[in-house]
Amino acid sequence: MSGYFRRSELPLHSLVFLLPLMALFEIGARFHPADPIAFHLLQVFFSQLGAEGRFLPGLLLVGILLSWHIARRDPWKVKGQTLWGMALESWALSLPLLALGVAFSRMHIHLPLASQNGEQWRIDTVLSIGAGIYEELVFRLILMTALMVFLGDILKMKKATASLLMVLISATLFSLYHYLGYEPFQWRSFVFRTIAGIYFAVIFLTRGFGITAGSHIAYDILIVGLQAFSLG
Repeated sequence: MSGYFRRSELPLHSLVFLLPLMALFEIGARFHPADPIAFHLLQVFFSQLGAEGRFLPGLLLVGILLSWHIARRDPWKVKGQTLWGMALESWALSLPLLALGVAFSRMHIHLPLASQNGEQWRIDTVLSIGAGIYEELVFRLILMTALMVFLGDILKMKKATASLLMVLISATLFSLYHYLGYEPFQWRSFVFRTIAGIYFAVIFLTRGFGITAGSHIAYDILIVGLQAFSLG
């Protein structure tokens, strides 16, 4: 079991685990055009650099994980059992956040991480996959890594202090980012999303990028399913 936990954190396993989901997102977006805000922000970033193309955010993720794998000098081996384990673990890790959301909903506090419409479950499913991948790319893989370098290497903070600030800053920005669209700011949804951001940040630090994105996708899909069921 220890071998599984070590392998599932590796960048190559994360990449192979996420590639089918990235493909599903691209295929689904062609039939049900809908891009998560994080995906659009990455496209805007590339356009400012003079680069255009829908596949650039995906290529960025592939490039980061491959570069990370090469820098670590890990072997080019992927175990299928590890990938299945990552899928099961992702679904399992989505359940505590779902339970928290259900508990909050009974207090009229909870709103989903993304604004979703149960009547458009196909579009919402595509958005769930894209959001899970590209929100985690922006707020965990990129932002938390940058914060780690800035707080730990440049400001020379203690590891515990830097880690705490890194989690809190990324979680707060993750929550605020959801209001860049048409949804008005509300303290209740902001609190829940901040807690969700902290949860995903802890998963990222302890279980790696692939399982973090997988658990985010699983949570969003469960929300879509619950909404479709309640409105069906």
